[in-house]
Amino acid sequence: MLRVSFPYAISCDSYVQEYLVSTAATLAPVPMNDLALQHATIAAQLEAAMAQTVQECSFILGPAVVAFEQAYAAYCGVDHCIGVSNGTDALTLALKCLDLQPGDEVITTPHTFGATAEAVGHLGAQIVFADVEDEYLTLDAARVAERITDRTRVILPVHIYGHPADLDPLRTLADDHGAHLIEDAAQAQGARYKGDVVGSLGVAGCFSFYPGKNLGAYGDAGGITTSDSAMATRIRSLRNHGQVAGGAKFTYGELGYNHRMDGLQGAVLDVKLKHLERWNVRRREIAKRYDEGLAGLDGLSTPSTAAWADPVYHLYVIRCNDRDALAAALKERQIQTAVQYPVPLHATTAFSDCGAAVGDLPVTEKACEQILSLPIFPELDDTQVDRVIEAVRDFFGA
Repeated sequence: MLRVSFPYAISCDSYVQEYLVSTAATLAPVPMNDLALQHATIAAQLEAAMAQTVQECSFILGPAVVAFEQAYAAYCGVDHCIGVSNGTDALTLALKCLDLQPGDEVITTPHTFGATAEAVGHLGAQIVFADVEDEYLTLDAARVAERITDRTRVILPVHIYGHPADLDPLRTLADDHGAHLIEDAAQAQGARYKGDVVGSLGVAGCFSFYPGKNLGAYGDAGGITTSDSAMATRIRSLRNHGQVAGGAKFTYGELGYNHRMDGLQGAVLDVKLKHLERWNVRRREIAKRYDEGLAGLDGLSTPSTAAWADPVYHLYVIRCNDRDALAAALKERQIQTAVQYPVPLHATTAFSDCGAAVGDLPVTEKACEQILSLPIFPELDDTQVDRVIEAVRDFFGA
């Protein structure tokens, strides 16, 4: 009989742990996203649409962009969608149409990608940060009310991680102070607020179609949704160097920008839009599986969902006081994670003059120390999701 002896000072548990770590190292990684896998599921449709655009040589704007604009406007329940070069430019053009002047204020969230505030600053307006509420990490109307003045021209909430901001109280504040509501919906294609698709609830909705978004192009692209026909007409001109749409070529109505959508991106987005609802349903299924599998862990919070919201889980973001250690433990088991966003905007050099010092926006600052994004994308299978759940539960000893 073969006998195997172990040094008595090493416990059986340590061998089990070593085995688990070595086994995890041999498993295929669980990525945050897999765009190649998504492409493979609809490759024939995408390649046919791109081939047609190439044959037509309609590389800038053109029929594919028009088709997408019409389809996305109908999807969002608005009269117009204007395709532009990226989500930052969408914000810039929407704000430009309001003719902001030096000294005008735009209230927004510090818990977002820098482009939200960047667009405001480049137009010469004053960025004003208000804190987020703790449940959903979206702009808190009570904190906005504390910061609003007679110079406030725009309230700019972000539907962060695909969860809508609570728009009714923000819209009421805007209306009461003669300001406009513009939605930053860069992470929320298809999310709904009280049954309405986001991007339809302010004077304009601004979208990014960056490749990793729920609805992503094959490069940079963005869009603006609105039912204000005058705004739509002006944006179409501004995105194309200020040339009046339908007017004489090389005739400029005002100083504009080169913010046009590429024809190939319009073709890709028009194909992908037909799959967006299905993809968002799958994201919700994955989120529910995470919710159930991670319930009851002391020291970990899963995302909350408001009664009035139908989120689309661009990201699935948990909160944990020992965030960095958890991320390291998951990395050992070949599971990718990310932190969006580790530093609040008001704590960065670029936005340090926006009237908020570190310590002034405590909900945002605390969240930035706790948040961790787990893998989520429509092609993620249940086995992979369960691997993530198991690894997180093991970290907490559950």
